[in-house]
Amino acid sequence: MSWMRKVLLSVFHYPVKLLVKAHSIPVNVETELGIDKGKPIVYLLPTNSVTDQLALKMSTQALGLPVPTDTLTLAGREYPSTLFLRKTPPIFRSAAKDTGIEDVFTDLFHLHRDHENLDLQVVPVFVSWGRAPGKGKPGLSDLIADNAAASWLRKLFIVLFLGRDNFISYSKAVSARAMSNQHGSDQRIAHKLVRVASTHFQRKRQSMTGPTLLERQELNNSVLGSDAVRRAMAEESRSKKISHEQAKERAQSYVTEIAADYREGLIRFGDRLLTRIWNKIYNGISVGHAERIRELAANGHEIVYVPCHRSHMDYLLLTYVIYHEGMVTPHIAAGINLNFWPVGKIFRRGGAFFLRRSFAGNKLYTAVFREYLELLFNKGYSVKYYPEGGRSRTGRLIPPKTGMLAMTIQAMLKGVNRPVSIVPVYIGYENVMEVKSYLNELKGSKKKKESNWQVFSAIRKLKNYGHGYVNFGEPIQLNQFLESHVPNWRDCRNAEPEKKPAWLTPAVNELANNVMTRINRAAALNGMALSSLCLLSSKTHTMSEAELKQSMGDFVALFNTVPFSDDATIPDLSVDDLYAETMKLGRFDIKEDDYGRLISPQPKSAIYLTYYRNNILHLFALPGLIMACVFAHKGTSKNAILQLIAALYPLLQRELFLHLSQDEALSHTDALVTALLDLGLLRQKGDDLLPPGAQQKQFHSAWLLSRCMQETLQRYAVVLTILDREKTISRSTLERTSKQVAERLSTLYGLSSPEFYDKNVLSSFISALKDNHWLDSAEDGSLKYSEECEGLREDVMALIWPEMAQHLENVAFHH
Repeated sequence: MSWMRKVLLSVFHYPVKLLVKAHSIPVNVETELGIDKGKPIVYLLPTNSVTDQLALKMSTQALGLPVPTDTLTLAGREYPSTLFLRKTPPIFRSAAKDTGIEDVFTDLFHLHRDHENLDLQVVPVFVSWGRAPGKGKPGLSDLIADNAAASWLRKLFIVLFLGRDNFISYSKAVSARAMSNQHGSDQRIAHKLVRVASTHFQRKRQSMTGPTLLERQELNNSVLGSDAVRRAMAEESRSKKISHEQAKERAQSYVTEIAADYREGLIRFGDRLLTRIWNKIYNGISVGHAERIRELAANGHEIVYVPCHRSHMDYLLLTYVIYHEGMVTPHIAAGINLNFWPVGKIFRRGGAFFLRRSFAGNKLYTAVFREYLELLFNKGYSVKYYPEGGRSRTGRLIPPKTGMLAMTIQAMLKGVNRPVSIVPVYIGYENVMEVKSYLNELKGSKKKKESNWQVFSAIRKLKNYGHGYVNFGEPIQLNQFLESHVPNWRDCRNAEPEKKPAWLTPAVNELANNVMTRINRAAALNGMALSSLCLLSSKTHTMSEAELKQSMGDFVALFNTVPFSDDATIPDLSVDDLYAETMKLGRFDIKEDDYGRLISPQPKSAIYLTYYRNNILHLFALPGLIMACVFAHKGTSKNAILQLIAALYPLLQRELFLHLSQDEALSHTDALVTALLDLGLLRQKGDDLLPPGAQQKQFHSAWLLSRCMQETLQRYAVVLTILDREKTISRSTLERTSKQVAERLSTLYGLSSPEFYDKNVLSSFISALKDNHWLDSAEDGSLKYSEECEGLREDVMALIWPEMAQHLENVAFHH
C-alpha cells in the first residue's frame, strides 16, 4: 500500500465513521456464503475508493472478518487485502483507468501453483450508497446518486447525503486454489476472473437498484400504443358509441389510476421511519431463506413475490425486509380501496400499483392492466401480489384467486426476456392489529372502508407486537413449471393474443395450489401461536405455568426431531425464554394461587387466540391426528393409524394446503410415531401404541395434541352426518344445513373458532370429498352418499368428543 493511500485512509477514517452507517448483507457470511474466517481473504471491490474501503472496514469489524486495510502475507510475500477492478475516474473524464489487477491475480495463481497448502479466498464485495435507480432524463439529483465509478468530488456529496444508506453486499468466496487448478495459463485465468467479476458487479447493482425508472411519457406510449390496448379501445368506441379520442382518454385514465410512481427518496425515508417503528413495536424481525432471492437476482431472474396476507402491515414489512436483504423493492399490487388521499399517493410513490376487485365486463380496463403488468416484467421490475386476494380473517390460508397468476403466465407467453421465478412468502406475527375487526366481520359485521381515520387509529394503537416473521419459500421457476405440466406451451406464443389456451386454467390452478402449499411449508413456529394452540386445546382454556412450559417444550422438541419441512423455522430459544417472551406480549391473563401461576386468555378474548393458532395448525395436522386416534381408542396399532391417515390426509391436504404427497405423508407419520415414542408422548405395549401414563409429565402435552384437531374433525362429522341422514342432497342445501348445525354445536359446546361454521371452509371440505370420490353425483347434480363415505364417517365419529357424536346422531335437521 502506497504512503498516499495510508494517509488518505487515516485522514478520512473519522469523518467516514461519523457519517457512514454500514449495513452488511448478509449478516451471517459463514453459513450463507461459505466464507472461512480461518483462511486468508482478499476483498475484491469494483472501484478504487477510499470511502468504500473504509465503509468495508466498518462492516468487517462488525462481522469479525479480516480488516481490508491491513497487509496480507502469503508465502512470505506481502499483498494488499483489498483489490479493485477500476480506478476512480478523474473529475472531467468519465472513463476509469484499469488498476492492473490482472497482473496481481496472475501472480497469486502462480504462487498457488508453487505452494500446495495455500488457499486464498477472493471475496467480491459490492459497496452501494443509496439505492437510486437510473433515470431516463438526468437531473440535479444525479449529483448525489451512486453510480458504477464516481469521481472523488461526486463521492464527497454521495457520502455526505447517503452515508446512512450504505450497503456492503458480500458474495460467495472464490477459491484461488480452485482457480489456479483450471486449465490454461495463469494470465488467462486471471483475465477470466476479472471479466466474470465485472459482470457479477453489474448484476449486483441491478438487483439492488432495479432498472431505469419509467418516464411517464414512455409508460403511456408503451401501454396505449400496444396492439391489445388499441384493439380494446376500438371495441370500447364501437360498443359504447363514443369517439376514438374518448376511448383513448378513458384508457389514459385507467393508466393513471393503476400505475405506480416509484420514488427512491420515499423508500429511503420510509426505511428510516419504519426502522424506528419496528424498534418500537417489534422485539425483532426474523427472516428465513433470504439467500434464495439473492441467488435468483444474481442469475438474472424476474422475481414475483407471492406472500400470504395477514395484515395491512404486510405491505410495509415485506418491502422493508426485501430492501434490507439487498434487493430492489418490488412494485406492489394493492387493492383500489387503499387509493385514498393522502395514503394512496404515498403508497404509489413507494411502488404500489392499484387494481380493482373485479375486472368483469370491462375489456378496456383488463387490457390496460395486463399491458402494464407485462411492461413491468419486460422492464425488469420485481413485482409483489397477494394470491389470496385479501387479508385472511381466520389466520389460515384462503383459497387463492388466480387472476394475477394467470396474467403472469400470459405475459410469459407474449415473451418476457428473462426467466421468471415466483417466490412464495410466509408472513407471520405474534400480534396482528386487525384481529378484533376480523372476528367482528366473521360474525357478520360489515367491513369498514379504509380511511385516514383508520390509519391514524392504527398508528395510535401501535404497541408491543412481539416478533414478526418473513420466510421465503422455495421458488417456482415458471419455465420449468410449464415444461413439466404443459410441454407444448411455447407453441402458443404465436397464437392469437386474445385467445386463451385450453391448458391455461388447469395449469394456473395447479400453480396456485403449489404457491399456497409452499407458503405453508415455510411456516414460522412462534411462542404466541404455540401458547394459543395449547390453551385452546385445554378443556377450560386454562393451564398451569408448568403445564404450559412443558407442552411448549415438548412440541418444539417434536418439530426439531421430525421437521415439518426443510423450510419451516422453529424458535431457537430455551423453553423458559420462549415462554417469558410470549407472556410479555400482554395477551394472557396470569393469576397466582397457593400452588403457582395459572395462564388463560384475557376475559372474552379466547376467540382472538384462534387467529394465531390457525397460523400453525397445519403443522399439527398429522401429529394431532395420530394422538386423537390413540386417545379415542385408548390405544391402537401403527397400522390402524396409517390406515386412518391414508383416508383423511387428502381431505386435510386440500383444506390446510399441506405439501406432502400421500406416500410422503404416510412416511412422515411413521417418523412421527417413532419421535413421539422417543419423547415420551406415546408408549408402546406389544403392537399397541398407548397414551403416556397419567403420572408422566408428558401426559398433558399428549392430551393437548389429541385435542388440537378436534374442531376440524367435528366439522367433518357434521357434513358427513347430514349426508348420511339425507343420502341425496343438493350442494347448496348441504352447505346451508352444515353451517346451521355447526353454529348450534359452537353454541352448545363453547367452541371459540369462527371458522368452525365458516361457509368457505365447509365448501372446501365438500369439494375435497367430491374430488376424492367419496361422494357420487346424481343426474340433477345433487350429491349422493356412498358406501365408502360411510366408512369414513365411522372413522371420524370415533375421533370426536362422545357427547358431540351423540348430539349429532339425535339432532333433527331442517332445510
